[in-house]
Amino acid sequence: MSGVRIGVSSIVNRYVTAERALRTAAPHELLDAVRRVLVEQYAAESVELFMADYGLTVLQPVSVLPHTMEPVSVHNSPEGRAFGAQEPFAEILPDGRARVHLPVTVRGDRLGVLSVTLAGSAEAHKYQAELADVAEVLGHEVFVAERDTDIYLQARRKDRLTLAAEMQWQLLPGRSCVRPEYELGAQLEPAYAIFGDNFDWSATADHLMLYVTNGMGEGIEASLLTNLAINALRNARRAGIPLADQAALADQAVYAHYRGRCYLSMLMFDFEIATGRAWVVDAGSPQMLRLRDGTVERISFDAQLPLGMFEETDYVAQEFRAEPGDRLIFVSDGVYAVASPRGETYGDAALARAIQSTRLLSAAEVPRAILRELTGHRGRAVPDDDALVVCLDWHGR
Repeated sequence: MSGVRIGVSSIVNRYVTAERALRTAAPHELLDAVRRVLVEQYAAESVELFMADYGLTVLQPVSVLPHTMEPVSVHNSPEGRAFGAQEPFAEILPDGRARVHLPVTVRGDRLGVLSVTLAGSAEAHKYQAELADVAEVLGHEVFVAERDTDIYLQARRKDRLTLAAEMQWQLLPGRSCVRPEYELGAQLEPAYAIFGDNFDWSATADHLMLYVTNGMGEGIEASLLTNLAINALRNARRAGIPLADQAALADQAVYAHYRGRCYLSMLMFDFEIATGRAWVVDAGSPQMLRLRDGTVERISFDAQLPLGMFEETDYVAQEFRAEPGDRLIFVSDGVYAVASPRGETYGDAALARAIQSTRLLSAAEVPRAILRELTGHRGRAVPDDDALVVCLDWHGR
């Protein structure tokens, strides 16, 4: 028994040492801190941190520019395998060493991958679970550190963001979120040049609020319009105001500034987590499709005016209910209205096929997969309009 106690004590001591090193490191020195402690405590031969880029196509190494390694693919690399599956993956190198790839994730928001090279497969097997815990702590510290340093945000971009896109990404809550009752995933395209499409969510113990925005216009003007509306909604939400009144206050804020020249469409939900009962305000063009028991159908709500179109518009919330096992897909018009080279719109049938073909993927992976299929329909890589996909898997309590 004494040997077991010593072994457990060693594991705890290694973990506590790593956690303390990360929590006391300067924001820009997290990689150096985790590298030092993994070399000292686990005899790691190399340690690298990769961040998922905005387009979710590559994992970018964290380093001091211009000295950097090459990015690796999300789709066909060992690092990408760990990122996609959200499980550690051990790779045996030709010289017998082992490289363990560990997802760096915060409450379901997939940030990147920590790759640790060890002496061999025995060490990889022995330390993998501990290293996964260290990667989780690293994720939390990176999330906090982004308030004080640009290093991790710089590592996420394989191209330069437009100013409008910079504003939009800073407005988002994350790209995925996991709780026992639900899973969320979302993605915007073109990732480096988005205009006004947006999503937002916030949860308490009892409620999940979700907003899906179809922006109007292009460039900075579109981004400014969306920023105004989202912050007006957040201001109302944080004051404890019901959903329909949130829409009315955001409508007033947008109209007061633009006087009806600009407005935006939004689909708003307030889910009661315990029951799946929801209140919905449909203020424009975003659409929702539901996958239930293998069948995809578009769910229509009572259409109301977009936010900011007229002065003092009243909004009414209607009821909807999500059942355990439901997958809800929300899309902007940059998805369902996209035309092929022959002029055929993407539409409900193509969307239903895409939802069926991605039914085995996690909620975090679905939006990017649907957007890839949309690119094939469009026939060109660069879209003419923003495209937004949000996936909500409802598990219930």
